Amino acid sequence: LFRWTRQKEKPFKHKMNYACLSSQRREQEYPGVKMAERYKEIINQAKDEARTYLMEHESKAVLESLGITTSGAKLARSEEEAVAIFQSLASPVAMKVLSTEVVHKSDAGGVKLNLKEADEVRAAWREMARAFSEQKMEGVSVQSMAPPGVEAIIGVANDATFGPVLMFGLGGVFVEVLKDVSFRSLPISASDARDMIEEIKGYALLQGYRGYSADIPALEKLILSISDFVLANPEISEMDLNPVFLYPDGYCVVDARIILGPPRPKPPAAGASVDLHDLFYPKSIAVIGASGTPGKLGWNVFTNLVSHKFGGKLYPINPRADEICGHKTYPRISAVPEPVDVAIVLVSAGVTPDVVEECCKCGVRYIVVESAGFAELGDEGKKIELSMKEIADRYGVRLLGPNCSGIINTHCSMVQSIGIVDALSMGNIGLVSQAGVCAAGMLWGLRHIMDFGIIATIGNKLDINETDILEAVSQDKNINVICMYLESVKGGRRFIDVARRITKDKPIVVLKSGRTDAGKKAVASHTASLAGDDQVFGAAFRQSGIIRARDYEHMFGLARAISKQPLPDREGVFIITYAGSLGVIAADAITDNGMRLSDLEPHLKERLRRLLPDYVCGMNPVDYTFSQDAETVKKTIEIGVDSEDVGSFIVVLQAEILDSYVDSLKSIDYKGKPIIACVAGKEFALADVIKMEKAAIPVFSTPEEVADALAIMYRHQKRVKEQGSQD
Repeated sequence: LFRWTRQKEKPFKHKMNYACLSSQRREQEYPGVKMAERYKEIINQAKDEARTYLMEHESKAVLESLGITTSGAKLARSEEEAVAIFQSLASPVAMKVLSTEVVHKSDAGGVKLNLKEADEVRAAWREMARAFSEQKMEGVSVQSMAPPGVEAIIGVANDATFGPVLMFGLGGVFVEVLKDVSFRSLPISASDARDMIEEIKGYALLQGYRGYSADIPALEKLILSISDFVLANPEISEMDLNPVFLYPDGYCVVDARIILGPPRPKPPAAGASVDLHDLFYPKSIAVIGASGTPGKLGWNVFTNLVSHKFGGKLYPINPRADEICGHKTYPRISAVPEPVDVAIVLVSAGVTPDVVEECCKCGVRYIVVESAGFAELGDEGKKIELSMKEIADRYGVRLLGPNCSGIINTHCSMVQSIGIVDALSMGNIGLVSQAGVCAAGMLWGLRHIMDFGIIATIGNKLDINETDILEAVSQDKNINVICMYLESVKGGRRFIDVARRITKDKPIVVLKSGRTDAGKKAVASHTASLAGDDQVFGAAFRQSGIIRARDYEHMFGLARAISKQPLPDREGVFIITYAGSLGVIAADAITDNGMRLSDLEPHLKERLRRLLPDYVCGMNPVDYTFSQDAETVKKTIEIGVDSEDVGSFIVVLQAEILDSYVDSLKSIDYKGKPIIACVAGKEFALADVIKMEKAAIPVFSTPEEVADALAIMYRHQKRVKEQGSQD
């Protein structure tokens, strides 16, 4: 009845028929064939026929060879074969057209469901034969209808930045309308698979709802199997398992398709950490294009190095000057009599390759090209960049930029910025920015309330990219938290792996732009980089343990809180306020952010009662009204510090007497429990806000901002702790 019965003595002569066999029948007919060889035969068959699309019965045969449960699919090449298969199966059955030219079968009318009679099978065959007569119809697949379950979808696609990515979500309206899906870059771990499942909004349905539930361990195993399969077969370009019915015990892949493509290049082998120490702590710097004319970029850069008292040797390079800022000038870098660690290049783009080559010949180890006019302006600029890259690679020299604003390191008094920078304090915050001028410009105000240790701008990322800089900054013992402004990422998977390792010890907060089509166009014109799919970027950040910021204010607000206060180790929050409305708002905000009000132990409640005025009865929030003063707040915090249920504090303070709180709050032993202040109208008390910030008490404008920061800090700490226990 089936052609494979006539091929029994000649295995694989017609491989498509081999794919039609059930996994049990294949074991009987071809007992010597290993699982890997089974799916390889099917894939090679498609390649031999110059096909990039495996039909459903082929795709299911591949999945079954991996031990994945499917609803099966038997190929019928005629009406009579379709009827015979129907009669061998428990009705009802589904029939689906099989054609290399029909990918979306349902949309094309190539799916017939719930067929219960032979006459219905015949009618369905004839209808599809007529409808797809001109589309190379191989036949139809006939399969038993799978019992209904929770409908899910699992897919694989190639992302330009992160390579193969896996998607999971609930099917039907959840994916089509609500876009309730999660992504992860491959490979994934067991914890990644679990996170993907728990991350979707419909997770509650999988846990159990109105008689429906899912076997979550089996689902995790399925997701991991797909990850392993795709990684082992670089020719797999896309996969679509849709729908997958999830049951309380197991699952069933009801439909599947696999798309082939050119083999993905092998990811680079994980090497040793990039050593850029001397780029951040050089002993000597030459500024090529240094100027004695105030206002010029060469003047700004060299003046910054001098005024901030860089401790190493400085060499201004300018053929038309004798000295700049009291330093002897040299006509060319080759005229400098001593070795140079870092050369900062500020000449026009057209002559930059020649300058780069001269630096390389002179033994310069790092070149920082701050000049603009390269790939961000078009093809001619790209050619100049490629020339520079070829030269630097030939000499083994590392190059930062072009189109950047250099590096600031307050721990060695090095300021390479193209904008004049005022006095800076040594700090524990690292900032990596793709936009140089933006990073430098923000320092004007932020330096009063934030202490940066390192600011590194990367520009067009011709050589040294964001991952190189991230790794180097993370290795600096002076840095405790890292902020990043990114428009794109190079070598996406390495970025994930490096960031995932770093976030175990140091939080990373990222602001990623280019989320919209308009933003993507702006990115391309600014730094010649293409922004990837924002949903995939968000997933990559979650996979890495990165905290994603909404905007600049959010990023720097989180950095202020994390750099000055410990991470909370429990979700209970203690609120102290002088205004009842702000206390209620704070309580709502912490609940909205997945936190809760802490509950003091009985003996601590008694201590608090002795402290409270007669007209105050609330234990959390504690509302002192306008009788609140610094000493009362201090004693109240000390009660909360002694509570096992208090993980953090929100302290709402009066702007008009903010200065009176500084010394008291600074003197408290917090015992690892963070305190963040909320000051309504803080912009009108900036001098006192700066005092509070210098005392390591972050100040936010609204209770919602404080609750958001504490919740993010708590979730990050919790994730790191869970990750450590899994490792």
